[in-house]
Amino acid sequence: MNRLKGHIREIEVAGNLSRVTVELPTGIRVNAIVIETPETASYLELNRTIHVLFKETEVILAKDPQVSISLNNRISGEITSLKTGSLFCEVALQTSAGAIQALISKDTLDTWPLKAGETVTAMVKMNEIMLQE
Repeated sequence: MNRLKGHIREIEVAGNLSRVTVELPTGIRVNAIVIETPETASYLELNRTIHVLFKETEVILAKDPQVSISLNNRISGEITSLKTGSLFCEVALQTSAGAIQALISKDTLDTWPLKAGETVTAMVKMNEIMLQE
């Protein structure tokens, strides 16, 4: 599980959903959608320290940081290691926001080669992000 520390900077509420913007120490902003509101969850408070969590399998990697897709949560970093197994490859990144792990299929690695030292962008859909105090 990936875990990055930040502070809640914005909360937008619609019904029982909240879009929470978390600013990481480097100024990178990450958005999460949660099925709670400040009235139902005490942790949803501006400027509160919060952890952004997301699974390794939810990380999408791109070589082009400007790729035109509808994912706004983007963090660029350098590949520090690749551990290839029979089905999957674990890709370790070092970013300005901290370490991020991604899990991609071995087939993807076979057709889309990656190597240590290369810069890629990690992207995560906002509904795949969890918040933890």
